[in-house]
Order: sequence, then C-alpha cells, then structure tokens
Amino acid sequence: MEKNDVVTVKIEDITEDGSGIGHINGLAVFVKDTIPGDEAEIKIIKSKKHYAFGKIVKLIEESPDRVEPSCEVSRSCGGCTIMQLAYAAQLEYKKNKVINCIARLGGIPENEVRQKCEGIDGMDVPFDYRNKMQFPVGKDKYGKPVIGFYAGRTHSIVPVSDCRIGHPVNAEIITSVREYMIKHKTEPYDEVSGRGLVRHILTRVGFHTNQLLVTFVINGMDWDGAKDLVKPLQKAAQKYGLSLVSVSLNINMDKTNRILGNKCITVFGDNHIEETIGNVKFNISPLSFFQVNPVQTEKLYKKVLEYSALTGSEKVWDLYSGIGTISLFLAREAEHVYGVEIISDAVSNAKENAVENKIVNADFFEGAAEEILPELYNENKEKYMADIVVVDPPRKGCDEKLLATIAEMQPERMVYVSCDPATLGRDIAYLKLKGFEVEKWKAVDMFPHTCHVETVVLMSRVEGK
Repeated sequence: MEKNDVVTVKIEDITEDGSGIGHINGLAVFVKDTIPGDEAEIKIIKSKKHYAFGKIVKLIEESPDRVEPSCEVSRSCGGCTIMQLAYAAQLEYKKNKVINCIARLGGIPENEVRQKCEGIDGMDVPFDYRNKMQFPVGKDKYGKPVIGFYAGRTHSIVPVSDCRIGHPVNAEIITSVREYMIKHKTEPYDEVSGRGLVRHILTRVGFHTNQLLVTFVINGMDWDGAKDLVKPLQKAAQKYGLSLVSVSLNINMDKTNRILGNKCITVFGDNHIEETIGNVKFNISPLSFFQVNPVQTEKLYKKVLEYSALTGSEKVWDLYSGIGTISLFLAREAEHVYGVEIISDAVSNAKENAVENKIVNADFFEGAAEEILPELYNENKEKYMADIVVVDPPRKGCDEKLLATIAEMQPERMVYVSCDPATLGRDIAYLKLKGFEVEKWKAVDMFPHTCHVETVVLMSRVEGK
C-alpha cells in the first residue's frame, strides 16, 4: 500500500493506545477511532514495510459494540481512547488483554490462565469517577488562555468545558480560572519559549470526605491569582456539596514536560485533604500518589487483603508503598508491615497516616525498593523476613534485583498489583523460575473508557523449589 491509498478494512482488535487493528493482504493497519467489528473505508496516511496507519473516510458497517461517546471531544482528546466501545465490551477487551500477556509473556498455557481468572470488576456507573485531574493551560490561536487536555501523542491542548470521567466540580473550576486569566491578562505558560506563568491546574476531590484541593502549577515563585480565586473556588465547591480545604501553588520553573515541581506553597487552608478507604483515613497532598478511582480502589484493596489471607501473625512487606494506602489497609490484620517508597513526601505522608489512624505496627523506609529491601534483609534476616510480600510497581514493573531478593526471602505468598499487563507477564515468568506459581488473579477496571487496567495476582511459593 502507498500513502493516500483508499482501502476497506475490517477491524479485529485494539492497540494499547486505543487504535483499531485490521489487516490487508497480511499487512497490519492501525486506524484511530475504530473498534473490533467495524468495517471502514480508510485513507492510508503512513505506510511501512510491515504495517500502515490509516484514518477513517467513512464507516461502512458499525460494530455491534459501538456506542455514541458521551463526550464531544472524545475523538480529539488523548484521554478516553475507547469511549466509543460499549462498556461491557471494554471489560471483556481488558480481561482478554491480561490473559494474553500472562500467557504469552508469563509462559503459562492460556487455558490455565483463564481457569485461574476470577473475572474483572467493572463499575456500575463508569463516569465522574476520577478524584484527581490535571489540566494543562496554554493559548489558543487568538492568544487567549485555553484549558483542557493534550490531544493524543501531542502537546496541543484540546479545550474542554467539562470531563465525563472527572468530578463535575472541575467544569466550574476551569471556567473560573479561564475568566480570571482573561480579565487580569495572566499569561499562560508557553512550552516552546519557556515564558508565561500558569502551566497546569491540579484538582483533588475526597469522594468520601467531600473535600476539595486545588493546586496551580506556575512558572514563577508567586501568583496573586491563587488567592483571588479562593472565593470563586469556594462557590464552585459549595455547588456540589464540597468544602474547599486547600489552595496551593506548585513551583515548576524548569523547561520540562514534567507537570509538577518539588516545592508547594499553601496559600489557603491546609496543605492536604483527607480521604478514606474502608476504615482507614489518608492525608493527600498535591505531590502524593493516591489511586484516582475511589470506588474501584476499595475493590482492589479488598482483593489484596483477601489474597494476603492474613491471620494476625504475619510479617508483610509492601513495596512501592506510596502514602501507605495498602500498608495501612493490611496493618490492621497483620503482625507487622514494612513499606518502602522512593518519594520522600509520600513516605512522610505514610508515617503521618499511620499516626492519624493509630496504627503502630507499620514502618516506612525511604528509597528505591530494589536497594532498600536487599540492604535491610542482608543486615538482619530474622527481623526483616517476610511471610507475605505485596508489590505495586509503576508501569515498568519490578527491578530484577528486587525480585531476586524476594525469592531469596521465600515468602509463603506474594500479591502482585499491576498497572501494566506486559511487565506483569514478564515478572511472572521470572518468579516462576524462582519457585513461585500463579494461584489466581482478578482484573479491576480502575480507568473506564481508557485501555488501562489493574490486575491483582496471587502467587504462592512451591515447596522444594
């Protein structure tokens, strides 16, 4: 095929970024905004030796799983890449993606992976679920402030007035900030020149506590607008039964794609909001990691607790522990929990959260898990042994050095919480070689209308290996 050729293709699958996959004469063709079951006339926009990219000219036949997206910018925004896929079909797609990765990369027969699958937990109402949003701020072609989301694979901002997967209060916040910036001629940040002041707006909502935190990421040391916007933000919060608890500035003066800088200045209220998971309360600051879907987080952590099968006598290691969410959830049922996290603020939050919840059997260490765990275990094997290890790594998965130490510790059980099925499959393959086997697993849909999925896997140590 050549560029600009117009061809017909039947879509069979979806890529990691939500593009449909079809084949023409054995050549894979990737087509944005299509889903399995679609038959489309497409125009080839790029052709390589073994694959090509196309864009829809027209849909010839719609998939039975196609629905009308409830967001008017879903096609241009880089967020909800599969909103046109019916929710039940989204869940099936995600479950099968995990099955494929565990089987193919983990080296386990597919029928065995399916037998050990406990299904996927979806949402009853898969909208308005995100408790954290980050909105980039820039200029439109007329030089006026624009607030929204980046278009897929670009840093071009798609203006939004609302987001169907975030809390409705965000629409009021976006409007208030945009109007203020226009009125006071506040310069948005420009990524090319590095000039301008306001870079991003970050919001967090405590779904169980009804508390709101707003952070303005700025290319400077101060902005009077943050104080001036307190009253409009309070009004927006009250409209949805929320209380504005914190307004802060995050200082990021580096010419970088990284959203947040390391320094936060509180200009109103506290430096954090509170949220609960089950009967555990957490303080969440602008820099803290906290799962973005509170409804599904509780399901996820209950599954971790179930798989851990605690009796009260176990020593548990929670690696990549963040602000202690899983650690403190488990500490009420274990003899002792050790958490390891590389982000200093998160470790401080975890210690504060332990005190806040009167939990005395949890200790937290700062540093890279692959460095801290081997160091402590080699220092005192009896003290730092593990009956159970829980890992919740970033997308890159676990460092091999860490997995080697876990295998040496020989815990009875290991609970792996994964946000990337591919690295999960890779790490399962390594752990199999070290004497662990997959007992069961379950997927949890933390991010409806996107291709992302969380998975909880229980692995047990096989005696004699």
